[in-house]
Amino acid sequence: MTYVKKPKGTIAILTGGGDVPGLNPAIRAVTIRANREGFKVIGLRRGWAGITEVIRDHNADNSNNFQTLTDEIVNKAGRTGGTFLHSSRTRPSHMPKDSVPEQYKETYNKETNDMTPEVIKNLEWLGVDYLIPIGGDDTLSYGVHLHKRGVKVVAIPKTMDNDVPGTDYCIGFSTCVSRTIQMINTLRTSAGSHERILILEAFGRYAGFTAMLPTMAGAAHRCVIPEYKFDIDQLARLLVEDRNNNPSKYSVALISEGAMFKGGEMIFSNPETDMYGHAKLGGIGDLVSAKIKELTPKYNNGKTINIISQKLGYLVRGGDPDFLDSIVPMAYGNLALDLILKGMHGRLVVLKNGLYDNVPIDVVTASKKVVKVSEHYNTDRLRPYYHSFEMKPFLFMASDE
Repeated sequence: MTYVKKPKGTIAILTGGGDVPGLNPAIRAVTIRANREGFKVIGLRRGWAGITEVIRDHNADNSNNFQTLTDEIVNKAGRTGGTFLHSSRTRPSHMPKDSVPEQYKETYNKETNDMTPEVIKNLEWLGVDYLIPIGGDDTLSYGVHLHKRGVKVVAIPKTMDNDVPGTDYCIGFSTCVSRTIQMINTLRTSAGSHERILILEAFGRYAGFTAMLPTMAGAAHRCVIPEYKFDIDQLARLLVEDRNNNPSKYSVALISEGAMFKGGEMIFSNPETDMYGHAKLGGIGDLVSAKIKELTPKYNNGKTINIISQKLGYLVRGGDPDFLDSIVPMAYGNLALDLILKGMHGRLVVLKNGLYDNVPIDVVTASKKVVKVSEHYNTDRLRPYYHSFEMKPFLFMASDE
């Protein structure tokens, strides 16, 4: 008689929201460790969409909704960017009528539907004991919702904006900052050659960390962030001064996509919203560029200074992860398994003050993580402020202590 070792249990893992470098290393870390510990690992495809669309029939084709993960599969993808499980911005608790899967359309026929009961049934049908969602505050907020409904959730923070509460670091942030600096260094040669002002629109809907850190590193002269509504005249004056004081005759400003003019609101490229109520941001960089050019004669002896305007967009979220976004996801994946082996759930793995740890998952919806303007942003100079780095967190202003 052949003895077949029974798995300790089944772990499901998913990635939701925008892609970032570091997701595949996290999936790999979870899978390798879980398989070694005797668990079965299922990858849920397309974020919360895959588990919502599962057909509870063993004869049905669910290959578009989930797959069993092996060491061979994850090792192949583990060094690459993006997520081989794919992603979406699906929110099962607020599913539009048109997005309801075919098998549920008779039951869920309202304009907006809460499909959480089906998600829980699908997890049970798959035999999932623990669920590991990897995402930002939107994806993880639904993880909190499932946790409150009795699902055993261990969450991993991911977002290039680095704005998930409770942790100093989110997967994707380091690569985003590194790429931003790299792109600025690439474009500064053109700005210098033509003696122009370089305006770059960076990610950052509600938090300005992705604009602040590159500026602090010396990549930009000024930055404007969502947490502080800026005066365009002030920005124009500072950039003209920076340009004229620079022997290479150029200056650089980073504009968070969620930044707002004084007296204005966020700029949207598309009024349609996703299931989390977010409209697509974009266009603030071009608006700032046009206005800066218009104002430059006022501060440049009547002479206009031309502008180079560039939206960084997917250039900073695509491609392979840097070293931090290869190491931290590995640690986060193993931390998640440590908790599961202890029978713990309802937790978010974190990096806090240089130490790996975990906190209650409820922190995701209980608070907001943004730049503290009074401590870290100089509103007179429109750039990061710091007095001393002594006993500060590793990423300085990226802590929500």
